[in-house]
Amino acid sequence: MADIVLIHGAWAGSWVWDSLLDGLHSAGHKHHAVDLPGNGSDATPLAEVSLERYVEHVGALIETLDGPVHLVGHSGGGVTATALAERYAERIAGVAYVAGMMLPSGMRFAELCAELSRDFPEVSGIGPYLQPAVGGSRVPGDAACAVFFHDAPASAAVRAARRLTVQPDGGRDIAAHWTAGRFGRLPRLYLEAAQDRSVLPLVQQRMQQLVPGAERTVLDCGHAPQLAAPEALLAALLDFFAHHPNPVL
Repeated sequence: MADIVLIHGAWAGSWVWDSLLDGLHSAGHKHHAVDLPGNGSDATPLAEVSLERYVEHVGALIETLDGPVHLVGHSGGGVTATALAERYAERIAGVAYVAGMMLPSGMRFAELCAELSRDFPEVSGIGPYLQPAVGGSRVPGDAACAVFFHDAPASAAVRAARRLTVQPDGGRDIAAHWTAGRFGRLPRLYLEAAQDRSVLPLVQQRMQQLVPGAERTVLDCGHAPQLAAPEALLAALLDFFAHHPNPVL
């Protein structure tokens, strides 16, 4: 049995993991889906949000847990997962990225997209649809349904789009710094979303090339497997947890 810490991506909240919680519990794991500062229902002022604030927030939870910890990061939550894995490497049994941002140390996702956009302008994903908001940005509902949730059941897509909130600027343009001796030694799983319109498959594949060593599972779905393919997502995660039950350091 492990403690599973579930980290959502930009504009989202802990609710994105709701479809997995019963399955994780039934498999004997303790699940901990968090709202990052300034996201979901967390009331942290947007101007105070940063990657360090994210790490401190989730780190405080990790410090209360007794067992081995698996980190699961969706989309932009992958950056936070990487930073946490570096800081708490002795406690971490594995890190799973769900169409997540698994990047070289010090690289921002925007840098990777800028590099790829010279040949693949479509990597901009949700970028062209974003609306400015005080302290951050907002995703219009129709764009969320078309880019994030296009293959989810229509009613679930609309509900999810309505739950998205302003993403703090300080929690989006971020980079994790890590070392080969800590994060670099941890087991990793990359869950590639083959129909993703936000973090395009070619971008996901490029991240796996830049940060090699992760196990790979391809899910035939869009950016939110939690809504579009929850059973396949759960099965892949449970298999990874079972094969990596304890920290390796």
